[in-house]
Amino acid sequence: MIAFSIDNIKDFTSHLLLKDTFDSFSFIEGEIVTYNTFRIDGFIQKDFFDTGTELPEYSYWKNVREHCFAVIKGKRTPLSFRFVFSLSRKNIDRLVEQSAPSVNPSDVQGLYLNIHFENGRLSCVTGTSFRTFTLDKTLEHIWDEYAEQFFIQKQIDFEKEI
Repeated sequence: MIAFSIDNIKDFTSHLLLKDTFDSFSFIEGEIVTYNTFRIDGFIQKDFFDTGTELPEYSYWKNVREHCFAVIKGKRTPLSFRFVFSLSRKNIDRLVEQSAPSVNPSDVQGLYLNIHFENGRLSCVTGTSFRTFTLDKTLEHIWDEYAEQFFIQKQIDFEKEI
């Protein structure tokens, strides 16, 4: 687990809400607090869709981003928001195969990015979850490095919190 303090909040929220920067991430859940509290569960309700359609467990951020933006946009800054993303299943499998061959990809529940804004401060915290118990921290360290490189590649200014 590593925590990032985001220096340029306006730039980051542009990446988050207006650009496709995070679109390939799975959207696990979110909460936006403005004049009301809006909670969104990213779990896909498969019964809503036609049968026979292969669907992921969670929506991709690209499919809910505009809805979240509609709640947030306006003249007033939200009191707070938080979003939980995970690397998509396909990308988890790819990262494990390339960087942590000792880990069974099916044992990985998720590689998470927790985004939290409150009191004028924005932070992102990585997280790793396994379906089975392990003492091996290899994938956790790889995910932390991956997230840091992702921010650098996308030119998102941050400071690591200690």
